[in-house]
Amino acid sequence: MATVAQHMITALQVSGVRRVYGLPGDSLNGFTDAIRRSDGITWEHVRHEEAAAFAATAEAALTGRLAVCAGSCGPGNLHLINGLYDAQRTRVPVLAVAAHIPIGEIGSGYFQETHPEELFRECSVYCELISSPRSAPRVVEMAMRAAVEENGVAVVVIPGEVFQSRLSGDRWSSRPVVPARSVLRPDDPTLRRAADILNAGSRVTILGGAGTAGAHAQVMALADTLNSPIVHAFRGKEHLEYDNPYDVGMTGLLGYASGYKAIKEADVLLMLGTDFPYTQFYPEDAAIIQVDIRGRHLGRRTPVDLGMVGSVRDTIDALSPLLEQKTDRTHLDRSLRHYRRTRESLDALAVNDRDRTPIRPEYVAGVVNRLAAGDAVFTFDVGSPTIWAARYLTMNGRRRLTGSFTHGTMACALPHAIGAQTAHRGRQVIALAGDGGLTMLFGELITLVQNDLPVKVIVFNNSSLNFVELEMKAAGVVNFGTDLSNPDFGAAARAMGIWGRRVEQPADLEPAIAEALAHEGPALVDVVVARQELTIPPAISAEQAKGFTIYAIRTILAGRADELLDLVTTNVARRILD
Repeated sequence: MATVAQHMITALQVSGVRRVYGLPGDSLNGFTDAIRRSDGITWEHVRHEEAAAFAATAEAALTGRLAVCAGSCGPGNLHLINGLYDAQRTRVPVLAVAAHIPIGEIGSGYFQETHPEELFRECSVYCELISSPRSAPRVVEMAMRAAVEENGVAVVVIPGEVFQSRLSGDRWSSRPVVPARSVLRPDDPTLRRAADILNAGSRVTILGGAGTAGAHAQVMALADTLNSPIVHAFRGKEHLEYDNPYDVGMTGLLGYASGYKAIKEADVLLMLGTDFPYTQFYPEDAAIIQVDIRGRHLGRRTPVDLGMVGSVRDTIDALSPLLEQKTDRTHLDRSLRHYRRTRESLDALAVNDRDRTPIRPEYVAGVVNRLAAGDAVFTFDVGSPTIWAARYLTMNGRRRLTGSFTHGTMACALPHAIGAQTAHRGRQVIALAGDGGLTMLFGELITLVQNDLPVKVIVFNNSSLNFVELEMKAAGVVNFGTDLSNPDFGAAARAMGIWGRRVEQPADLEPAIAEALAHEGPALVDVVVARQELTIPPAISAEQAKGFTIYAIRTILAGRADELLDLVTTNVARRILD
């Protein structure tokens, strides 16, 4: 008879799983040994379990299929938790195998004892302890089913000796666990009511998010019927930005004035598959219709006049025949003109600023965007790289973009890139890393070498927790505790066996990035960028304006006028000279 772990590996393999990310440990030995004995699943060794969970998250996000990570008992599986929160909030199917201490020792305060079935419950759709070999087949299958049907994290907690227990094969199903397919849309009266609201509106704006995946053609046809500008949330960028004559950009803290304006001027806002969280960017007086596959999300960000439960694609297919073709393009054309002006002003910043140093981060993002492959996969760190990714990476229907959109955790760019590259060996994968985020999981650079992953890492090196500093400025607080003492990341990469280059002069930037992207193996470009680059949202509150003023006064009183001068030089003086 095979062990429980061997049966688990077979069950995973039948369901399409091809790899497991993790770090070995004694309580996990039965599981990793089963992987060693298998010929269809690989062990993807990382240097930190958090990276394993991040990697699985990226794989699941990009492939849409179940991805798996594992950690040994106690500290081992606890390290998974941040990456699992990321997966849960990104709504992707991930199975986490959390090894546990011996069954007989649970509750005794044993070495490395924790209670993972309690600790992981908040970041999972399913979390159960397998207390006997006989319960393993059913629990594992239910966990996999929960992950793929609810698009979330499932955690199975397994004591080490259960992995190695023998169990007859007839208790395990050989049927694959794959997501069910269904059509999900509102009922006919609800669709009729939605059509009445949309037909009566004269200034309809669409706000689309991640739920528009796979519905590009339907959303474009809908916008054509309604003469509606399309604003996208960040997670909707890769699904809506390309081949879109109705695109007016983003709104929110990362967005542009044009997206903000198109929503604020609407008399009807149609929200498609988005849980856009920032209430201050919603219109005050418009009628709001929200379409989401999760009924509990309807109206939780802003009051809605009509909530509809359904997939975006199925709902639009059913709604479209009820809509009247609009002829007035005033709202659409005004929004498009505003977007063109906004886009021109943003692109004007993504240039070599007359060879001035430090280099503009917008220029770095622009060069990466221009030189990257047409089907590149981009990952990005939370912080200022998020802003540059949102504003300067161009989606085309083949490129992919993944990051910690909702959980908002640092240190995700590199491990997400590991998962993306592992799942897509022949594809160009580019990580836009912050210096703070990169150094949090710095050891994963070695994973690139050990696992032969040709990830390209572009480091935005401003020697600071840059976005935190911006938040401090907006709150009227003198920057404190945000300095980073960084090494030459290019030299550090070379010491690890990675192609590495440090760039301090704007003229050297494009050749260095081109060479890195052309390199066959992993590569890292350490770019010294302007620390005081301001990333202002499209709408500034009175509190934020007041905060910046107070920040300036307090900074001078703290004897740090040089910092304020640098801020002015970086963001005001050079624009006047332009």
